[in-house]
Amino acid sequence: MQVAELIKNLKASDLFAECPCGEEFKLSDATLFDGTKAFPEEALEAQKELSKDLEKRENILAKKISQVTEKTAITTRATNVGNFLELALPTAKDFKWIVPDSKFLGKPIDLLVFNGLSKGKVESLSFVEVKTGKATLSKNEKSIRDALEDHKVSYKVFV
Repeated sequence: MQVAELIKNLKASDLFAECPCGEEFKLSDATLFDGTKAFPEEALEAQKELSKDLEKRENILAKKISQVTEKTAITTRATNVGNFLELALPTAKDFKWIVPDSKFLGKPIDLLVFNGLSKGKVESLSFVEVKTGKATLSKNEKSIRDALEDHKVSYKVFV
């Protein structure tokens, strides 16, 4: 059977096909042609439209990538400022703890304060998490807070 005859039979049929997007369509409604020959005008127009749509989608994607990159840069700067502030925090005038008693950890908790260490007797421990702006506790920070509040704390000596 020749390609032209096959196309003619498909156009005359009640057969349906499924495109990769999952939609079904009637073959008799489709633009069917021999791909080894010149494209019919209808196919060229469809190709132009699809190319325009693809270009639009590429522009939208480029904008989204730019926005994500910009947001990532802003978040990184904020994180870096926050990390610096954590290091400088013990020197702030409204810092509630004695600086020599304060030990910077950074992760997962910013500071561990051994209250009384500089006087020779630790009376208590304070776990201090520094947050600025609208920052919230991470999942790990919350679990540490919960363990402390539930008195799930122990002291071990490793020999």
